[in-house]
Formats: sequence, C-alpha cells, structure tokens
Amino acid sequence: MAEPAPAVADLGILDALGGAAVDEILHAYAGFCSATDSLLSGSGDLSAGADLVAHAHSLRGHGLLSLVRDHFLRALEESFERNGSSKFWRHFEPYSNILLLESKSLIQDDEVQQVLCNALEEISSEKHYQEKCLSILVHALQSFEGDMLHGKHDAEADRIFLFSKYQLMVSSILMATLPHCFPEILHWYFKRRLEEISTMMDDGIDSPDKDDMDLDEKSMCIKAGEMDIDEGHHQGKFLDEVVKNIGKVVRDLRDLGFTSMTEDAYASAIFLLLKTKVHNLAGDDFRSSILGAVKGWIQAVPLRFFKALLSYLGDSYDYDSPSSGLKSPLASRPSSCYPGIDAPSEGLVRWQLRLEYFAYETLQDLRIAKLFEIIVDYPDSAPAIEDLKQCLEYTGQHSKLVKSFISALRYRLLTAGASTNDILHQYVSTIKALRTIDPAGIFLEAVGEPIREYLRGRKDTIKCIVTMLTDGSGGSPDGAGNAGDSLLEELNRDEESQENSVFEDGFNSDDKQAWEIAASWEPDPAEADPLKGSRNQRKVDILGMIVGIIGSKDQLVNEYRVMLAEKLLNKSDYDIDSEIRTLELLKIHFGESSMLKCEIMLNDLIDSKRTNSNIKATINQNPQSSADLEDTGLSLDNLDSTIISSNFWPPIQEETFNLPEPVDQLLSDYARRYNEVKTPRKLLWKKNIGTVKLELQFEDREMQFTVAPMHAAIIMQFQDQKSWTSKNLAIAMGVPVDVINRRTSFWISKGILAESVGSDSDDHIFSLMESGADASRNGGNTECFEEPLAGDEEGENSVASSEDQLRKEMTVYEKYIVGMLTNFGSMALDRIHNTLKMFCVADPPYDKSLQQLQSFLSGLVVEEKLELRDGMYCLKK
Repeated sequence: MAEPAPAVADLGILDALGGAAVDEILHAYAGFCSATDSLLSGSGDLSAGADLVAHAHSLRGHGLLSLVRDHFLRALEESFERNGSSKFWRHFEPYSNILLLESKSLIQDDEVQQVLCNALEEISSEKHYQEKCLSILVHALQSFEGDMLHGKHDAEADRIFLFSKYQLMVSSILMATLPHCFPEILHWYFKRRLEEISTMMDDGIDSPDKDDMDLDEKSMCIKAGEMDIDEGHHQGKFLDEVVKNIGKVVRDLRDLGFTSMTEDAYASAIFLLLKTKVHNLAGDDFRSSILGAVKGWIQAVPLRFFKALLSYLGDSYDYDSPSSGLKSPLASRPSSCYPGIDAPSEGLVRWQLRLEYFAYETLQDLRIAKLFEIIVDYPDSAPAIEDLKQCLEYTGQHSKLVKSFISALRYRLLTAGASTNDILHQYVSTIKALRTIDPAGIFLEAVGEPIREYLRGRKDTIKCIVTMLTDGSGGSPDGAGNAGDSLLEELNRDEESQENSVFEDGFNSDDKQAWEIAASWEPDPAEADPLKGSRNQRKVDILGMIVGIIGSKDQLVNEYRVMLAEKLLNKSDYDIDSEIRTLELLKIHFGESSMLKCEIMLNDLIDSKRTNSNIKATINQNPQSSADLEDTGLSLDNLDSTIISSNFWPPIQEETFNLPEPVDQLLSDYARRYNEVKTPRKLLWKKNIGTVKLELQFEDREMQFTVAPMHAAIIMQFQDQKSWTSKNLAIAMGVPVDVINRRTSFWISKGILAESVGSDSDDHIFSLMESGADASRNGGNTECFEEPLAGDEEGENSVASSEDQLRKEMTVYEKYIVGMLTNFGSMALDRIHNTLKMFCVADPPYDKSLQQLQSFLSGLVVEEKLELRDGMYCLKK
C-alpha cells in the first residue's frame, strides 16, 4: 500500500496573504486545538466534532493539511499516554512478581483473569473512543469541498494512513512502557485457562470403557447413554464459554499490538501442558506404547481448542483454497483424525504439525534419558523402543541418542564394579534393541565401540563370550530365554528369518518394486562408516559384532575348545547331544576347518561309548578275572572310560598320586581288555581326571557323593585305617603334605573326617567320624544327599587354560624379546610386535595378535623380568 504524499504548506503564499487571511488562519487553528482538546478530554462527549470539522476545513483550505494531521495525532498520543497506557499498566503493579505470589498461594484462580479482563476492557474502550475521534477527522478531510471539486484527494488512502499511524503509535507507547511482569501474567492466564479445558476434556477421554461393564451395569445403558449426551453437551458448552473468554482477551491484545506476545504466551502454555501430559503418560513404565495416547490427546484437547479459537478470531481458512501453499499428508481431510472438525484449516494444520513435533521431541528426550534402563528391561521394553524409533524417524535426532547413551554406558556400565558377564549381556541387549531403531547398524557401530574397547582390556572377556554363546540361557543374564536355547541358536534363527525375508523379497520383486526401492533410497548419515557399505546392503550381525570384540575368531574357537574339553572330561555319561548341536551351529559361523579339533573331541566321546560297551561285553568271555575283581567290591560294570586322542585335545593338567590297590587293579584289567580289543593300542590313564560316585556307609547313616578321583582315593584310605597323620597319608598317597591338607578340607567340611593337632604341630591327625553325633559336634554337615561334583577348591582345571597355553607357546619368543630390549634399550608394544613378525625365525613362526603379545609381556612384568615405563617395555634392572 502506497503512503499518500504528505501535504506540504507552500510558505511562499503567506507573503500574499493579507491581514484578514492570517487572522482567519490563527482563529481556525485556535478553534481546531480547542475542539481537539474537548474531544480528547476523556469525557466521552463528541459534540465538539462539528467545530473540529469546520476548523479543519478552514485550515485545509489554506493548504495546512499536514498541520491538521500532526497536531491531532500528537494530541491523540498525549491523551493515550495519560488516559490509556498509564492506567492500563497500573492494574498489574500488584503482580510485579507473579511467580513468587503463585508459589506462596497468594493468588486466587480468577483474580488475575478478572484484573486482565477489566484492564483490557478499559483500555479498549479508551482506544475505541479515540478511533471515533480520528474517524471524525478523517470524515472532515474527506468532505472538504475543494478536494471533492478538483478530485485531488485520495480519501481511502488518507484514512488508511491515519489509522495505521495511530495503531503504530498505540503499539509503540505500550511497548515502550511495558513492565517485565506482563508476559509472565499472560503466560499464567493462558496456562490456567488451558488447564481447565484439559481437565474437562480428560474427564471425557478417560471415562471407563463400557465393554468392561457387567450385566447389572449393562442394564443401565439407556440412562447412561442419556448421561453421556448430557455430559458431552455440558463439555461443549464449557469449551465454548472458555474459548469465548480467551478469544476476547486474544482479540483485545491483538488490537493493542500484542499479537506476537499473545501467541507466544498461549503457545508456551499449551506446550507446557503437552509436556506435562507426555511426562505423566510416559513415567517409568516401558512395557506399553504411549505415542498413540499422546497423539489422541493432542487431537482431543489442543486441536479442539485451537479450532474453536481460530474460528472465533476469524482466522480459519479453508485448506482447499488456492491461497493455501501448505501441502502435507497431515493436513488431509479425514474426519477421524480431527474429532468434531469437518475440514481442517491451514492454521489448524500448522498447529498440529507444531504440537506433534514437540510431542515427538519431548517423548524422544525422555526415552533417550532412560535408554539404559529400557535396554536392561529388553525385550519387555520393546514398546518403548518402538516409540523411540518413531520419534527419531520424525525428528532425525539420532546423534543425540548416540551421545547420551555413550555417556550413560561409560558412567553406569563400563566401570570396574561391573562384571564382564553383565557388560556382555548388556551389549547383546543393546544390539537387539537398537537393531529395531537402526536396522542398518549405522548408529549401533558408534554406540558399541566404547563397550568393545573396554572389554578388550578384560582378561576374562573371551571366556565369558564363549559361555554366553553356549550356556543355554538365550543370551539373558537371568537365564530367561527359551529352555535349552543358547544365544548362538537364537542368532541362527534370526539369521535364517532374515535370509528367508530377503529371499522372499527378491523372489516377488518386479520392476515396480525396484522403482519403489529406488525412490525411497536415502544416503547414509554423516556418522556412517564408509567401509561398511550402504545402509541398504548391510545388516546387523550380532555374532560378528561379538567376535569383533576379540578381534580374531581363532581365539574364540580355542577358548571354546578348552571349555568343551573341561565339560567333556567332567561328564559322568556319554550324553553329548547339546554339545553336538552347539558345534554344528559354530561350524556354520566359523567354518568346518576351524572346528575340526572340536569335532574330533566329540567323536572321541562317541567312540569311547562304543569301545566301553565292547570291553564290558568281554566280561562273559573271561569270568575268572571278573570274579577276582568282584571280591574287592569293584566291577568293570562300575567303570566308564573316556578315551581321547591327545593330539587334538588341549594339554591335560596331570597330577600323579597312588590309587587304592583295588582301583588300580580295576584300571589295569580294563587296559588289558582294551589292548585285546584295540590291538596294538594301549591306554595311558590320566588318574586325576574324571568323576567317582561314592556311597559311604557308617554306623547310623549312609551318604552319597560325586567327587574327583583324588578325593575318592583319600577317603578310601580310611576304609581299613580309621586315623591317619598328614605325613603318613601323604606317603600313602604319594603327594606332598600341603596337597593332602588342602584336599582333606572337603571331607572335613562334610563331617566325614575330623582334624586335630598331633604331637608335631606340622603333623595333623585326620580321623573318620563313624557316628552322626560325633560329626555334629565337629560342625560337619551330616545330611544324606548326593553331593554334586566337587571341583578343586583352588579353582584348578583339568585342562590347561588358553592363557597357560599361550604363555607356553610364547615362551619360544621370550629370548628374542630379551635380545631386542638388550639392543634397543626400550621399545613400545607395536614396535616389538612388528619386529617379531619381520625378523623372528622361530618354529613355529610368530603369528600372535597384538593383544596376545600384550598379555604375555604383562606376565613377564609380573615375573619381574621386564618393566613397563610410560608405555615402553625395558629389561628389569
């Protein structure tokens, strides 16, 4: 709109004016000023309007239009400052600190509303009166005969110009004198009114479902239906009443130039209400989805309010109009999305977009802050994960999740107090949960890196990984998986389902689907690793990510071989079905060649079962020797052997001791029969490996135990002699005295033996407790039960651990390491590793990983052969 050119008085014509003309101008100006003062005196009397028009015409006739405008606008400004703004702000002086008054409950609910409405009514009345006065001036200027005759005056442009100047003046005065408490007062007012609406609408939303009524309640359906209609009518009337009051306040504030401040006030109030609603619905319950409830509440409460408010203010425009430039699927017509709304307006759709984005972002922040607890509860917390996925798809703030979750992991999980097993289970749960949010694994790589880096520094990581893969708990720390299922089986099922899905998609794909896939393609985010390929090609490999912690599948396979050997050697039968199933799954992931030794170990068990049956079948062919053994109370039927191919098994820990004569004779007879069946092979017994089932009979009780051979051999020494000194028992067993003292502690704890001090303080006396009363007096456990396999108290294993095997293999390279440090003084780990790879000519050649070398060097530091200073290894001085 073009502003009319200001009418500038031609001062040159004053020279041509006579004294009468000057007197006329002075008289007209004095009369105009007097009429203006009368109109704006605040009395509300418009009778001076006729004088104002006459004097304005006279001044306009002398070309003094600008003088008329400027004086009248200046008078309006002074009057508005005196009668409008100063009185308006005076109403709010008692509420200069409204937040403090609210915190002390010194404000009644309707008090601020009443004050605000009264103040707006008063200043609006003053403004409306001044606009009437301004209209009189505009009418005077439009009715000037000189302009009307010559067509020189644009009446409409003059009117718009004057009223625009006046509106700008009103806004400027109010903004210049604005107290700091007024925005807070507006926010407080809208918050309270919207809380009233929310409470009323929530009562209708949260009403109980009639499907849950019993027969007696259903008999009252007619009356209840009438009550529902009345309640809905009451809600509608209440909403109309509140919206009418709010709309009047908003309209008055807009007229005063507070449009932006008003929208900010009720927008912040509705966002605060929405945030509170999301927090109340979310809480700490992760087992149900709340996103649908939040969106339903948005439709039922805020959007209904905005619909009514925009309609009252006249801001509701048809979305189908040509002027609407917003094209969003959320702005479509379906009435089911907008309860009680026929066709959403553009303004309403924009509000919905703002509210839904705020709700998504708020819920997203809540779930990200509790993501650690959500993953701990997974899969029970799957609904919360699904909500978070939808929120992130809407907001795209995945980087916030990565940053927050890594911080939580480092503070709550990756600490010295957390066990390796717990960390691994949390890692697996993290992979499963984030796979829902990020199927391509892009952000999972970033989240998992701190966990992998931390686990690489723990010594028991490999052992815990193997246990987790094969222990049958389904990867859950509390064993809450499918019965008998290991994490490996679960991963195999997941992989099969993914492969079947890919196959079906590929089989049914056509040109149309190919175009759809191409149209939905999106580039990888900036956080993606370019070495991993596109998000459309990669898939999350849980087992691969777990093996990636170690860095080499060979270490994992070797640790599994050690654990498998320990498990097989401690078996009391030949049931290896679960081990075979696990091995077949491992062969799928690691290849048959890697698992060859493990397969031979299981075949040894199968062959042992067959060989054992064949040997026992020879008992009937030579009954004489069997009868000799039966005289001792032992029979070949009581002996089951595990015959191993030692070249394919891990090194066996051997411990020599003397077996009782009957047992030794039984083993010799079994070996002889084996030689006859498997000529020319011979058996070499590992006497410390295996299990022995014992039944001990006393005067008043019988007790059964399943123990290691050493424990069985010790207690059998008391069959003929009831008391032994530690030295004599050590000689009879052929082991050191300290070993005897350690091993007998098991029988002492069970109340079978009693320990006393002999004449020599170093020579203890062990006595057999024949009666239960004697055992009770000595603090032993006299209950009759079958004792599970008693392992060595010192934590010794039948098979050398992976660390022991590695240390033995690395001993070959020790002299090379010492030679390098002698020549170079000190070297870093990387340099030692690279030097050994290039120059070590030992047999076997050096093929260890950096982590294995670091473990071996740490052992040399413990043995005080080397020193570690500032990351550099050197010889111990």
